[in-house]
Amino acid sequence: MDIILEGGREAIRLLLNADPYVLEVTALTLRVSGTATIIAVVLGVPLGTLLAFSPFPGRRYVMAALNTGMGLPPVVVGLVVALMLWRSGPLGALGLIYTPTAMILAQAIIALPIVTALSMAALQQLDPQLHWQLLGLGASPVQLVLLLLWESRLLLMAAMIAAFGAVISEVGASLMVGGNIAHQTRVLTTATVLETSRGNFDRAIALSLILLILAYLITLVLTTVQQRARRW
Repeated sequence: MDIILEGGREAIRLLLNADPYVLEVTALTLRVSGTATIIAVVLGVPLGTLLAFSPFPGRRYVMAALNTGMGLPPVVVGLVVALMLWRSGPLGALGLIYTPTAMILAQAIIALPIVTALSMAALQQLDPQLHWQLLGLGASPVQLVLLLLWESRLLLMAAMIAAFGAVISEVGASLMVGGNIAHQTRVLTTATVLETSRGNFDRAIALSLILLILAYLITLVLTTVQQRARRW
């Protein structure tokens, strides 16, 4: 209990003093996880829309793969991305291993199945009659898709929140492709692992609390937007 209390005091001290190390790590955490979530949403929502409305042979297997991907172990993603980006790998010439870009790529891969599968489910739960009603009112294919996405906006926002929660809390992939390099690829989760390995439990708890506060605040903002969209 004393260690937990000391960790709480350390978190307050780091926040009140605007500790440069913590600010740097927190900023990179937001940059990496935020960018990865945006990429996953930009790619995942169209893919989910396509899967929801475009039957094709083997679609059931693709849907099953996506649902499996929602629980994809981050260390597996980290391993695959690291092998691809390693100097002897097929993309090694790009020099992306142990960079924030590699971390964004890995986290986007983790988030993509979540956004795609939940977007697909959100669109499939709409009343089938709505589709035909909109077509009957003269909606073009593009207008039809946009209107259906609008009707599913609450669940689509939930998909974004779920994806962000998954990537901001992951550690395995970030360690494997980022290397936890100080001032370059160290984020809150990997910093916590490092402090724990050093036996600095008070600092590790402090970083964990800061991560929880950050995740809560971002989720609060997204939830507020989601609930306001409910009234539109």
